[in-house]
Amino acid sequence: MTNRIFFILFLFIFTGTTLSSQEVELMSYNIKFANETDGENSWSKRQDHITKQIRFYEPQIFGVQEALVSQLKHFESKMKNYKYVGVGRDDGKKAGEFSAIFYNSAAFEVLENDTFWLSETPNEISVGWDAAMERVCTYAKFKEKKSGKVFWVFNTHFDHVGEKARENSAKLIWEKISALNKENLPVILMGDLNLEPDTSGIQFLMHKMNDSKAVAKLDFGPEGTFNAYNFNEPVNRRIDYIFTSDNIEVKKYAVLSDSKDLKYPSDHLPVFVRVDFK
Repeated sequence: MTNRIFFILFLFIFTGTTLSSQEVELMSYNIKFANETDGENSWSKRQDHITKQIRFYEPQIFGVQEALVSQLKHFESKMKNYKYVGVGRDDGKKAGEFSAIFYNSAAFEVLENDTFWLSETPNEISVGWDAAMERVCTYAKFKEKKSGKVFWVFNTHFDHVGEKARENSAKLIWEKISALNKENLPVILMGDLNLEPDTSGIQFLMHKMNDSKAVAKLDFGPEGTFNAYNFNEPVNRRIDYIFTSDNIEVKKYAVLSDSKDLKYPSDHLPVFVRVDFK
C-alpha cells in the first residue's frame, strides 16, 4: 500500500510539469534582421540574449520572421537538434529575409515543406499587389515521432506598407491551407502580420481560424507584441499572432516580455503557446 501511495504522489507531482504526447509548445518571433546600425540594439549586442531566451523556453517548433541566413545558422549552431525549413524571399534560396520554421528534429519529422510568395503569382519570386517588397509564407507538415500525430505549421510576415497586400495575403494563405489540408489535420498559422486585431485581414482569419489568445485556457503577458525597443513604454500594439484550427485546444498563450539591462532581445515580443491536439 505504501509503495502504491508513493507512486500516485509521484505521478501527481511530476506529470503535471511535463507535456503529454499530444501537446506541443510553439513560438512566433520576429527577431529583427541582423544589422550593426541599431547601436545598443545591433545584432551583435543582442544575439546571445535572444538565443538564451529561446533556449530557455524550448519551443519544440518556432517560426521566425526577418531572419537572415546568418541568424538561422547562428541558432542552429547554438541549439542542439534544431533544424529549419524555408528559403530567402529575394531569390528562393539564401538571399533576403526568411520566414523560416525551426523544429526539434529529435522529436519531429518533416513530411512536406515549401514556400510561396504573397502575390498574384505565389509560385514565383514576386512582389504582390501594393506591397513594398517580396513577402513569403513557409509551411511544413510535421509528424511527432512519439505519438505519430501529424499537423501543419504555416509561418509568414505580411508587408508593412501595402494595405491591399495585407488583406489579400490573409486570403491567399487561407486558400493555400484549404487546398493542402484535405485530411482535416490540425493547422497552426503564425507570424508578424503587421495588422492590428480590428483590421479586415485579421477579422478574416479570426472567422476562419481561432485566435489563440482568445481561446487559451490561460493568457499571460502584455496585450501588444511590437515594442520598437521602447523599454519604458507600455506594449499595446498587437501585430504578431498564432492562429489554430478547431481541432486544437490552446492550453496556454503568452506574450513574453523578457528583458536584460532594460533592453528587449528584439523590437517584437515573441508569442508563445502550448497546444493540445484533440
